[in-house]
Amino acid sequence: MSKISPCLWFNGEAEEAAKFYVSLLPDSRINHIQRNPIDGPAGKAGEVLVVDFTLAGQEYMALNGGMRFEFTHAISFKIDCADQAEVDRLWDALLSDGGSTHQCGWVRDRYGVSWQIVPSVLPEFLGGSDAAGAQRAMQAMLGMNKLDIAELRRAYEGKSAA
Repeated sequence: MSKISPCLWFNGEAEEAAKFYVSLLPDSRINHIQRNPIDGPAGKAGEVLVVDFTLAGQEYMALNGGMRFEFTHAISFKIDCADQAEVDRLWDALLSDGGSTHQCGWVRDRYGVSWQIVPSVLPEFLGGSDAAGAQRAMQAMLGMNKLDIAELRRAYEGKSAA
């Protein structure tokens, strides 16, 4: 158990968001749902106040805080993806029902939370021993929203698109 866990502030969507997030990754689950003991700024007695959940082994808290605060790109969650299939699956899921895409592998989900969907091989392309290849891969990445591993590899290796 980590001593530090992120808290995400929602306005009535904490349980819905937590259930969505835990559906995305292995080693994820809802741990506990705490309900309001009395009527208050965060809702009526009996409504969900806090959802403690684990996402890919990391603990989180979703709080129904009672008013809407917008999430910004200044805080995001990076998901390390083993292959293109995982990139595609997570990208599509996070975009569903109102998400939006952003440059360089960033997606904002329907709740406004920013995610970086990053293939685990990306550091090899951007920080590899071939400096010119790294520059080409960086240039290719800057032109992408969803990251394409094959295209990044081709850029790094100096090969044209198939």
